[in-house]
Amino acid sequence: MGCGRVGSLIAHELERLEHSVAVIDQSETAFRRLGADFRGRTVAGIGFDREVLRAAGIEDAEAFAAVSSGDNSNILAARVARETFGVHNVVARIYDPRRAEVYQRLGIPTVATVRWTADQMIRRLFPEGVQALWRDPTGAIDLVEVHVDSGWYGLTVDDLERASGSRVALLNRIGEGLIPTSESVLQEGDLVHVVMREDEADRVTDVLGRKPEVR
Repeated sequence: MGCGRVGSLIAHELERLEHSVAVIDQSETAFRRLGADFRGRTVAGIGFDREVLRAAGIEDAEAFAAVSSGDNSNILAARVARETFGVHNVVARIYDPRRAEVYQRLGIPTVATVRWTADQMIRRLFPEGVQALWRDPTGAIDLVEVHVDSGWYGLTVDDLERASGSRVALLNRIGEGLIPTSESVLQEGDLVHVVMREDEADRVTDVLGRKPEVR
């Protein structure tokens, strides 16, 4: 639901992955973003209206993405897709980060675009410390990109984990994502992503943001 820049991009990406796609939007002119090569179905109407959803094939759908410009419309449509039509894979784009957390706790997967974008911008402006990339619905566990002091370069992932109590989930090395082993050696320029308890953030920041005590 929603044929803006995000919706049209998702539609084309799903087609590239050889899925059949239906796009709903209140405006007929919005479908122009899909281009002449779009092979899917387009349905003009309100995306949380049951008849509009049926016309788009919701009863046979494996997934539903609500990416219109309105938070209320996206949440309502996502709930109808899940609760009325039993679609298991449902996600809603939410601009208000406070609402996103509430609906996430209620079991409706959300993407809080404003909060995510702001966090990513701040992360690049001030790389020190940690910045959550993902948080589980309970709010207890975070996946974060963490600033690592250069003194850790040349040490292993196991060294880092034992010192910080966090778990290294992945490394980004020269633009390539790597799943490390305990023996993987940190190199200069690595972006380190760790999984940790949210209440451990200050301690992890302190440990990894300074030189290791023992090499």
